[in-house]
Amino acid sequence: MELLIMAYALKTACARNITGVIPYFPYSKQSKMRKRGSIVCKLLASMLAKAGLTHIITMDLHQKEIQGFFSFPVDNLRASPFLLQYIQEEIPNYRNAVIVAKSPDAAKRAQSYAERLRLGLAVIHGEAQCTELDMDDGRHSPPMVKNATVHPGLELPLMMAKEKPPITVVGDVGGRIAIIVDDIIDDVESFVAAAEILKERGAYKIYVMATHGILSADAPRLIEESSVDEVVVTNTVPHEVQKLQCPKIKTVDISLILSEAIRRIHNGESMAYLFRNITVDD
Repeated sequence: MELLIMAYALKTACARNITGVIPYFPYSKQSKMRKRGSIVCKLLASMLAKAGLTHIITMDLHQKEIQGFFSFPVDNLRASPFLLQYIQEEIPNYRNAVIVAKSPDAAKRAQSYAERLRLGLAVIHGEAQCTELDMDDGRHSPPMVKNATVHPGLELPLMMAKEKPPITVVGDVGGRIAIIVDDIIDDVESFVAAAEILKERGAYKIYVMATHGILSADAPRLIEESSVDEVVVTNTVPHEVQKLQCPKIKTVDISLILSEAIRRIHNGESMAYLFRNITVDD
C-alpha cells in the first residue's frame, strides 16, 4: 500500500518515469487459478500500473509468466550466479555434491544448477510432497448441500482420486553432499522432511539454497532442530531476526546487481549484460 501511495504521489507530481524496485514480488505463488480462487498476482499488477509505475525491477519470480500480467517492462533478475559462486567458494569439497530437487516441480531449476556446476542431479518424489494443486483453500465448489438434486440429463464423469507413490529419491546421494535448491523458503516443513529422507539415503551433509528467505512462523526453530546443516538465502527479504534465532541461516548479498540495474535503467543503457549466461530454467 505504501508503494502504491508513493507511486501515485509521483504520478500526480508529473514524474516522467516511475521505477519500482521490488526484490521479492509478493503473492507471486498466487499466479494461477486454483479451484475457484482469485489470481492475486494479476490484481497486484493492475494496481501497480494504475498507481503510475512504468518499470519494475524484481528478482526470481515464482513463475516467469507473471511478467505477462504487466502492461509495462519488468526486469526479472536472477540470483543464481551469486548462489553458484557461494557453492564454489564456501562449500568444502563441493565436487562431491549432488543437486537435489525436493519435488518434481523444482527439477528444472535443479537441473540448471547441476549442469553449470557439472554435478549430479537427484529428485525427491512421493507422498510426502504437497503440491499447490492439493492445497485446500477452505472452500467447496459447489457448496456442500444435503440431498442435492442433479439434473437428470447431466451425468458428469467421476474424478479418480489421486494417489501418490511411496516417497523415493531418484538419484544417488549416498556418501555425497546434498544441496537442495528452490526459489522460496517460507514453510520449511517440506525442506525438513526432504533433509530427513536424504540423511536416510546416506547424504552426510545437507544444504538448502533459495533466493527468497521468508522463514515465517517457527521456521528458525525447525531448521535448528532438523538435519539441515546450512540454509543459504539472499537478502531480498530482511531476516536478521531469524538469523539471531538460528545460526544455520547464511545470507548472500545481491545488492550489487540491483544497484547496477537501477544505474543502467536511469542512464538508458542495455540490460542484456545482467542476463548473460542465464538459462531459461533459472
